[in-house]
Amino acid sequence: MTTIALNKLVPNFEADSTFGRISLERCRTKSLVIYFYPKDNTPGCTTETQGFRDHHQTLLDAGGVVVGVSRDSLKSHENWSKKLELPFPLISDPEEQLCEMFGVMKMKNMYGKQVRGIERSTFLIDGKGILVKEWRGVKVPGHVEDVISTVKSLNTK
Repeated sequence: MTTIALNKLVPNFEADSTFGRISLERCRTKSLVIYFYPKDNTPGCTTETQGFRDHHQTLLDAGGVVVGVSRDSLKSHENWSKKLELPFPLISDPEEQLCEMFGVMKMKNMYGKQVRGIERSTFLIDGKGILVKEWRGVKVPGHVEDVISTVKSLNTK
C-alpha cells in the first residue's frame, strides 16, 4: 500500500462512511481535514469530535471540510454520529487501509500493556490533493482551533 508524504499528492481512496461511499477525489473542491482517532464513545475522541462538530461552520467558511476515521464498524459510527449530531462523515476503516496509508497505526501503552492502535492524528489536504500539513500525536485541547487557523491561512494565500 502507498503511504502519504508531506507536499506530495495523496493517492485517491474510497471508503464507507456514515454519509455513504466517499472518495478523496470527490472532496477535492475544498481543503480536506481528515482526522484519525482511536475509538468511538471514548472521552478524548468524543471531545475532539465535538470540537470539529462545534466548529464545523467555521471550518466550512474557511474553505475546509472534515472527515473522521477510526477502525470502528459503520454501525458504531452511525450510532455515535447520531448521538453527537455530527454534520460530517465518519469513515469506517476496520481493515486499516487508510490507517496504514497515513501511517497512524502505532504501539501504545494502555494500562501497562503494549497494544497496537491509532495514534490521534490529523491531516490537511489542499483542493489539489496535496498533503500540506500533518499533526501527529495530537493533544485535544486547542487542536481544532489550530486546524481551523491553518485552513484559513491556506485558503487566503
